[in-house]
Amino acid sequence: MRAMVQARFSWGYYGAIIPCVLNIISLQGYLIINTIIGGQTLGSISPHVGAPLGIVIIALVTLAVVFSGYQVLHWYEMIVWIPNVIAFVVLLAVSGSHIRHVPLSGPVAAEASAIMTFGATLAATNVSWSAITPDYGVYHNGKASGWRIFAYAYAGFLISCLPVHLLGAALTATAPYVPAWRTGLGNGNNIGGLIAATLLPAGGFGKFLLVLLSLTAPSQTAPTVYSMCTSLMTALPVSARVPRFLLAMIPTAIVIPVAIIGSARFYSTFDNILAFIGYWTAPFCAIVFVEHFVFRKSKWSTYQVLEAWNRPEHPNLSRGYAAVFTFVATIGIIVLFMQQQWWTGPIARTGTGDLGMLCGFIFAAIMYLAARWVERRWETDTWKAA
Repeated sequence: MRAMVQARFSWGYYGAIIPCVLNIISLQGYLIINTIIGGQTLGSISPHVGAPLGIVIIALVTLAVVFSGYQVLHWYEMIVWIPNVIAFVVLLAVSGSHIRHVPLSGPVAAEASAIMTFGATLAATNVSWSAITPDYGVYHNGKASGWRIFAYAYAGFLISCLPVHLLGAALTATAPYVPAWRTGLGNGNNIGGLIAATLLPAGGFGKFLLVLLSLTAPSQTAPTVYSMCTSLMTALPVSARVPRFLLAMIPTAIVIPVAIIGSARFYSTFDNILAFIGYWTAPFCAIVFVEHFVFRKSKWSTYQVLEAWNRPEHPNLSRGYAAVFTFVATIGIIVLFMQQQWWTGPIARTGTGDLGMLCGFIFAAIMYLAARWVERRWETDTWKAA
């Protein structure tokens, strides 16, 4: 079951349009971030290439992968991790001597609020996958163990994300102490330049690895574009009549100019997009979790997917009032706890850091539990009266 189709069973047929639209916006933001990183990395190979041309190339490669269909996308994702592993091992080998001599802490100890805010950003990068991951399991064996699927998915995220986050933190923390790295990073706005500066001692082989690394960017961007299409089809069913490869051209046309502009101020672009994604996905996950584990009792048979997924009035499809009410109420809570450059909530001003995502998830879970119970009682009374 596609992620946004599953959302209909808690958000309702029409209420699910809300997470669909938010998901499309979020995925477009992620597409911009990853296209910038891939384009900067490719552009760092030669001054004749540059980030703008690199961004165009990455966007077109992404489009080609999406054009090729679901099976090719799966095959591509299965092998693309190999050049990444090779490149990261070489990165550690050539940069280890610099990283080893960097102080473990700065002259001023990090505040708890800064650590919480940084942790929220990291969490947002993983939690956001919840809105698209089910899109890539629709052809799997329906009789597979739920615990095995969970273990594989969890291990996949842990193994792929943790080393990269640690390596990225190490390289970025070291950059101020290494002139070439500091120049490559460019005031925090050129991740590709930092990677290129790090691989400089590897010579021609390092440039070859840069090419491989940049061409692995579509492993992030291609699923993003693919899921944008499925989200659009769920929000606007009439769009399902349009060939998917034509729909994929829309985000591609948007990402190229926006990514070229955003690459000049990558850090602020990255921070703002991730914050937005984390804030809405927290209550979204809470609502879907409570619906599945509490009200559906973790049984897929209770969904009656084939009969209900596309019928707004089907009794097994939620009306969506509880989910929409919970989401709107949770936004009010998140505003109090969030901490961004453009807004800091009154509670966050006390020094708590950005707790918007965490508190939003907890509040939404409790609120939806109560609101959905009331909604189900009302639905039962309505059916009996009919």
